[in-house]
Amino acid sequence: MPVPFPAADTARLHETLATLVDDGGTPGGVIVCGTADGRRRVLTAGIVAPECGDASPATDTTYDIASLTKVVATWPLVGRALDAGLLDLDAPVRDVLPPMAGETPSGDATVRQLLTHTAGLRASTRLDLYRGAEAQLHELLCREPLEGQPGRHRYVNRGYILLGLALAHIHATPLDVLAHELWTDLRMGSTRYGPVTRARDVAPTEQRVPGAPRIWGAAHDDNAALMGGIAGHAGVFSTPNDLATYALSLITAFTGKSGALDRWLRAALIPHAPIEPGLHRGLSWVLADGGRVAYHHGFTGTSLYLAPDTGRYLVICTNAVYHGPARARLAPLRALALKTVSAT
Repeated sequence: MPVPFPAADTARLHETLATLVDDGGTPGGVIVCGTADGRRRVLTAGIVAPECGDASPATDTTYDIASLTKVVATWPLVGRALDAGLLDLDAPVRDVLPPMAGETPSGDATVRQLLTHTAGLRASTRLDLYRGAEAQLHELLCREPLEGQPGRHRYVNRGYILLGLALAHIHATPLDVLAHELWTDLRMGSTRYGPVTRARDVAPTEQRVPGAPRIWGAAHDDNAALMGGIAGHAGVFSTPNDLATYALSLITAFTGKSGALDRWLRAALIPHAPIEPGLHRGLSWVLADGGRVAYHHGFTGTSLYLAPDTGRYLVICTNAVYHGPARARLAPLRALALKTVSAT
């Protein structure tokens, strides 16, 4: 039986979210605490954004989930490709990209290294520097020299950009089409790559330049935006309800101990590289509590936590980046969420 969330724990989460809103950390937000038996507790605070009038955030509010794209799109699609025999975790990514001649130092990185951020690729991703280049993006990225020692953890986006390009190539199908098929199978009907139409139930993100229009319905991530909003590292929009549905699918597969999704989640829970004391990187996910909890964050103010052994999950959706970079402001809520979902 799954371990329920005590009322006192959800009350603390609600209070912390409300405090974040009251202190100007985010216009509003939604938290979903759920268990494998289908029970959900929804916590909300604030508004979607001033541009949306008095609309309150809800489970059907659409958020730019930023780097949650890595675990909601790219990671499950890689798992499907592996199960179909189209990918090998320990083969160089260049083998599943269009042919390239000459040296490709970054193309030597394996799929496993890209998933675990241990390939040694350049950390700073500036695709704008490649505007006007004659070569295709996968070739430009693969020709880059390594910046770090392979095997050591360093969070980078370009590895997931390469994985997204590889997935599209091996399937001969655009990444957003592959992702739509995945999300349809998982009953995530409100999850899609942007852009999405501006509306009261779509959370705006950041105003980058004073006087310029606020980003609203388009990818907040610059590099994803340069790729038309469709990339392996960012660009997906989703709702708290869909993210909860996704988390429940993963937890249910794990509990049932059967199927490709269960095998892929169990593989992801194996530590591959230390991040800091108490945290390791698995396949895409950050692992805590000795590998019993997996989670990931999105720069815009989103988070997804899984505790498969106890049948728990927790979703956080905010647009905290509305007020600029939000990592420090979100830290107390995220720390409490991890502590709460880890409890037994």
